[in-house]
Amino acid sequence: MNGTVFLVDDDEAVLRSLGDILSADGLAVRAFDSAEALFAACDTQSKGCIVLDIRLPGMDGLDAQALLNTYGIKMPIIFLTGHGEVQMSVRAMKAGAYDFLQKPVAADTLLARVYAALALDQRRAQKRAEEAAARERLSRLTVREQEILNRLLLGDSSKEIAKQLNLSPRTVEVHRKNILIKCRASSLLELSALQQRCNGN
Repeated sequence: MNGTVFLVDDDEAVLRSLGDILSADGLAVRAFDSAEALFAACDTQSKGCIVLDIRLPGMDGLDAQALLNTYGIKMPIIFLTGHGEVQMSVRAMKAGAYDFLQKPVAADTLLARVYAALALDQRRAQKRAEEAAARERLSRLTVREQEILNRLLLGDSSKEIAKQLNLSPRTVEVHRKNILIKCRASSLLELSALQQRCNGN
């Protein structure tokens, strides 16, 4: 499984125990005793998931989550919580946390949730890569070609587009051919799928 587990807990014994469980299963682990240390070690290009204690000295887990969102660091977050922290856990989930686990957490539960979070991060990364590739292909079009593409995707015929834009049908057909070539697409259906990926759909 690709990606790193960023493990954050101020309790040295907990940090070591959880780190041993994850490392023993072959996972790459980076351990930190504070949210501040985590921020010094990851960025928007980091891949994996974050296992984050909700109560930390200095910046707590919820503040760290908010800052991660602000910085665009989108790795799934699994919160570690103690007893009586249900309300904080609900706030974390509403802010986009992937899951929360109550201490002490069983090894099999931890591993199952971490693997699921890593798989989610990989799917998200693949989707972002597909969206970026779609944007790059569509960015090759001129303003006129983009305008014609939009009308084609609305279902307008070449003759209708020619009339709307005061062009000859032949000119519209030339543009259509160039659009397919530039976008490396074989059909209007493929162009539609490309546009949808570019829009994040």
